[in-house]
Amino acid sequence: MDKEYLLKKWLADDLTPSEAKAFKASDDYQTHRKMLEGAQFFRASAVSEVASLNDFYKKTEKNPASAKTFKWYSPLLKIAAVLAILLGVGSFFFFDAGSNVSSLASEKISMALPDESAVVLNAKSKIIYNKRNWNEKREVVLDGEAFFKVTKGSSFDVITNTGKVSVLGTQFNVKNRKGYFEVQCFEGLVSVQYNGDTKKLPAGSIFKVVNGVVTSDATSNTEPQWINHISDFKSVPFYEVIQEFERQYDVVFSLENINTSRIFTGGFVHTSIEDGLKSITLPLDLEYKIDSKKRITLYKSKL
Repeated sequence: MDKEYLLKKWLADDLTPSEAKAFKASDDYQTHRKMLEGAQFFRASAVSEVASLNDFYKKTEKNPASAKTFKWYSPLLKIAAVLAILLGVGSFFFFDAGSNVSSLASEKISMALPDESAVVLNAKSKIIYNKRNWNEKREVVLDGEAFFKVTKGSSFDVITNTGKVSVLGTQFNVKNRKGYFEVQCFEGLVSVQYNGDTKKLPAGSIFKVVNGVVTSDATSNTEPQWINHISDFKSVPFYEVIQEFERQYDVVFSLENINTSRIFTGGFVHTSIEDGLKSITLPLDLEYKIDSKKRITLYKSKL
């Protein structure tokens, strides 16, 4: 018998006993059967609630027209189920390949990548990486700030919307915020690609870009201070300090005639909001008040 003819009748549940025997003996039968059996594992959206088939049949028995319509659609339903399985499997492989981890305000997250490289995410930061082909391509997309301890091996790349950082095995910190890009190398050698140029950073070096202005600096630290719950700054606009404070304490600032472009050098702790506020306001002769909604108002000192 014609295979296509038998398949159509099988999908319509209209095979005679002899036709069913012939179809089951065909080479394609096992493939089609497994596809439809897999439909039981396909789940609809969590917001959808599907009644049982028994309930559906009861409803159609009360309405012959509906029952006839259902039988007319039954081949399409089976085909749709097969397509759903295939699409579901494809989606599984696509989405399973990519992993992302993100932190909330006032939260830090420590994690290990597939090669046991360690990553610590600062507050309100996110990384995305492909764990399926990690051994072939060690690459992380970063939005925010993260400290990396990379195991030795093939090239390890951190991609941001501002620049790219490449290493083999080292320890470094990358900060990528709006209008602010900074790379600190604590061990080994780091390669930074920015605006078409490549710069090599040895241990103890800092590469910084603030609103398009590139500067270099040095550090004697062996790890970023935010790991120890301290944010430190050297010659940055005050608004960068304000934004970091908001991320660490999950608060919102209200500024009254404050020049946020003033250059600030100093820092604040993440463990006491009062101590932190004193650290960033006293050097600039500012005062503050906190309301019940976690809104902080900064204003000029009256002295």
